[in-house]
Amino acid sequence: MPHTVLLPVRVGLGHDRHRLAPGGPLKLGGVEIPHDHHLVGHSDADVLTHSLIDALLGASGQGDIGQHFPDTDPRFRDACSIKMLEQVVAQLRRLGYQVANVDCIIFAQRPKLAPWTPKMQQRLAAALCIAPQLVNIKAKTGEGVGLVGSGQVIEAQTVVLLRSC
Repeated sequence: MPHTVLLPVRVGLGHDRHRLAPGGPLKLGGVEIPHDHHLVGHSDADVLTHSLIDALLGASGQGDIGQHFPDTDPRFRDACSIKMLEQVVAQLRRLGYQVANVDCIIFAQRPKLAPWTPKMQQRLAAALCIAPQLVNIKAKTGEGVGLVGSGQVIEAQTVVLLRSC
């Protein structure tokens, strides 16, 4: 990875999308949610955690999730995305950064995610080594439109602010 210039703050944006397949449970933000579908991917396909990892890597100038955890590498088959997130957080600390705050959106037609967002907030905050109040998670439906609205995929977007430590 290229050398990162240490700035007082850096902003990153992450996005991920995975298709749904029959059979649960659904994993988002490191939390297993009872559901009749699951996300399909090389790792555990946790779109929320993947978008967060991408935002952190982007903010720190360290590329993207595919460069660090390629889907062509058998070591990452069924990998726990929270463990990958913890590795990225450790890397950020070595670079001289810590997470200031996180803002996430999950786009899913179903299931209703609002009851699960506090648990996701706690899980992600623990992996990021920050207070849960610094992790904001919003859940939106697709309003019946597009791939999200038809229940074919779940997407997530995340914005992070890093600060030098």
